[in-house]
Amino acid sequence: MTTMQNPAGGTQQAAAQTVPATGHAIPAVAPAVRRPDPYMRLQWNDSATGAVGYLVVHTLRAGLATGGTRMRAGCTLSEVEDLARGMANKTATFDLPIGGAKGGIDFDPKDPRAVEVLERFCEAMRPWIDAHWVTAEDLGVPQHLIDEVFDRLGLGQSYHAAISRAADPEATLERVRTGLRAEVDGGFELGDVIGGYGVAHACLAAAVSWGRAPAATTVAIQGLGTMGGAAAYYLHEAGMRVTTVADAAGTLHCPDGLDVPALLDLRDGYGEIDRSRLPAGVEQLPRNAILSVEADILVPAAISYAITPDNSYDVRARVVVEAANAATTPEAEAMLAARGIPVLPDFVANAGAVAWAWWLLLGEVDDDPQNSFDRLRTVMHTKVGMLLAAWSEHGTTPRDTGHRWADDPAPVTGPVVIP
Repeated sequence: MTTMQNPAGGTQQAAAQTVPATGHAIPAVAPAVRRPDPYMRLQWNDSATGAVGYLVVHTLRAGLATGGTRMRAGCTLSEVEDLARGMANKTATFDLPIGGAKGGIDFDPKDPRAVEVLERFCEAMRPWIDAHWVTAEDLGVPQHLIDEVFDRLGLGQSYHAAISRAADPEATLERVRTGLRAEVDGGFELGDVIGGYGVAHACLAAAVSWGRAPAATTVAIQGLGTMGGAAAYYLHEAGMRVTTVADAAGTLHCPDGLDVPALLDLRDGYGEIDRSRLPAGVEQLPRNAILSVEADILVPAAISYAITPDNSYDVRARVVVEAANAATTPEAEAMLAARGIPVLPDFVANAGAVAWAWWLLLGEVDDDPQNSFDRLRTVMHTKVGMLLAAWSEHGTTPRDTGHRWADDPAPVTGPVVIP
């Protein structure tokens, strides 16, 4: 199944007029140009296992689109469409000269055949992977695994579609790999933590907007995978109290603050913590308790659609920071806004990974981690500060403000040049 739409198409849609508990009236704004349908939908069926895979390109700019590939049992086309739309918002919001896309495979990543399924999916998507689609890790697909698959297919690395445009692709590949593998404090590699670093600074920027010191701010994080784990680490390093975390096995809580580095050392390859070696003083709670804990900031960093109309009233946080893609359903977000709880949308809060990857590809940052951290921290604090100012001063939800940015991206005036 393949469907395509006119990439210039779109319809006028009025901006949402949600009034939060702040009581501020929302000023009239011109309707945003929203693109309702993706540029292309592509479905793949695996005869060996019955797995179904999807590629959705929401926007194609300068012949390129970017977005990760996820794998989970139950992954749907509509889910991948939502994620592709979010990627288009990320690239536009951060003024990246490319469009947004997403890959998804309906298959259990813990199944021993998962790697073979991923390889067959990538082979089937070869025309797009070769020339147009730059992909990377996502839920169920770590970066090292997708790079191994690309290498076996003779494509080098998952950024192949961009790297192949360089005058010297081999030199560019080496430069990109060096940046991704740059060592940072904590024994991590820069490419594994930069997204979580951005999420952490979205949280810190929220605290700054309230005039609250990090040490006086508490945070709860759902998910300790690549994104959630790195966010927890950098929030802990900044002095914010991470009081609660959750993984697939349940919720862990300590009101005085968890020993985040110790917990991260207990994770397995799926981000799950070994309960038999928990530090003293850690309380074990049911998995869903993460949403209702008393914390200033709630960071859903695990699955999409984690916050729904059914559980949104459990949320007690002052702000929700989306580290997972599409973590909050639109209905739940409206219910939170009505209670005065803003949601910092994924296409801003967790966009640090894609923004940095393209800064690296375009030669705008190098293999010195401090340069990357400085740039991302500055950009994230600026954007989050503007989102929350619009919320507190005018009652405009952060998502509506972010959509204004996404609907007016910097123009692409020529081909994307990869040095």
